[in-house]
Amino acid sequence: MSTQPGAEPRPRPAGTPRIVGIVWGLLILNTLGSAGAKTIVPLPRSLIQMVTMGALVAAFALALAVNLRLRIRASAYVFLLTLLLVPSVISSANLESGFGAVFRCTRLALFVGTLWLLSRWWDGGLTFVRHHIRMYFAVLGSVAAGLAISPGAALPELYGGRLVGALWPLTPPQIGQYAAVIIGLTVLLVLGRRTDRTSAAVIIVPSLVLLALTHTRTATLGLIIGLTLAIGSLILTSAAARRFFTWAVLCATVAAVGFASALQAWFLRGQSQENFANLTGRAKVWNALLAAPRTTGEKVFGMGLGDKSFGGLPIDNSWLAVFQEQGLIGVALVAAIIIVLGGVALLRPPSLQRACAIFLISYCAIASYTEAGLGDASPYLLHLALAASLLAAPAAAAPLATLEVPDRHIPRWARRSEVT
Repeated sequence: MSTQPGAEPRPRPAGTPRIVGIVWGLLILNTLGSAGAKTIVPLPRSLIQMVTMGALVAAFALALAVNLRLRIRASAYVFLLTLLLVPSVISSANLESGFGAVFRCTRLALFVGTLWLLSRWWDGGLTFVRHHIRMYFAVLGSVAAGLAISPGAALPELYGGRLVGALWPLTPPQIGQYAAVIIGLTVLLVLGRRTDRTSAAVIIVPSLVLLALTHTRTATLGLIIGLTLAIGSLILTSAAARRFFTWAVLCATVAAVGFASALQAWFLRGQSQENFANLTGRAKVWNALLAAPRTTGEKVFGMGLGDKSFGGLPIDNSWLAVFQEQGLIGVALVAAIIIVLGGVALLRPPSLQRACAIFLISYCAIASYTEAGLGDASPYLLHLALAASLLAAPAAAAPLATLEVPDRHIPRWARRSEVT
């Protein structure tokens, strides 16, 4: 994305290796998942899992190679994620959920370890925002390519004609989430004069089209509410935010009056009012999960990391999924993550970075009601990690903790990337 003349962009922090962007991209690849729609070329799930897990191992190895001195920045967010590993390991160690639970614990540990290594470059800048947008836009590009190659495979009847990944097995909620997040972040970059409108339109317009084709209500509501809160935090200090907010309210009013029936039909997706009120069957799974008998240990520590399902059906609620897998301790830690990030964002002075963080935090909080992922390595944890990086103190004001490693053990290319 190019920068608008006169915008005075924040330069990339001195000494930040470009390989950090590769590590972030590998983390995104790891969280794409291995279950979804049928692809044009059938991909064995074992192969997909090998690619995603290999991406995580590569991300950790590269992050360690570029940060051999193990310099990390204090982060309440990553610290709470580290604590979340405790109930995960305790509940998974009894193998009640099978060896898959141990595998998922290992994956979560590598994920958290990589975030610790990357925290060295969390300084409140927009570097990771641009990595986030570019990588998820590339993922959406693969979705658009699949739609162009085989519209039938990309809009299958199995999903009610909703857009899925035809080249990589992505579900409509996943695509909607990625589209909504990069739309929101790009809009905020435009308002903050950190990118020009042409570059932003190249990202926003196709992403809006893909979002509409997914018919994903959660992503749409998260985008609208998250942007409203984020732009609201800029209204007192940004004339562009005030103008955008005014025009957005005007357009929303016109759309609500002139296209009410069309919007209602899109929102209902052909479902009955009863099915919609039952959250497409989710409420039945939630009630059964809460009514299931549990021992005291299972209530406190959970039953081990699983595939976010109950009785063979997806849980589709982050809080209940965490309760099922990591117990009440896990629920308390996830709640602490949201509260701490939200509290820090509210205490920061108005800025573009704060607005982006507010958007990400509010989006994840809204999506947590109908989507699982806050208790395991997932895109939602990456969104919150991005918010934590935006809320971090500048490098000059936040010293790094260092575990010294002799220079002779550090490659020359890594030495050149040291922060001076």
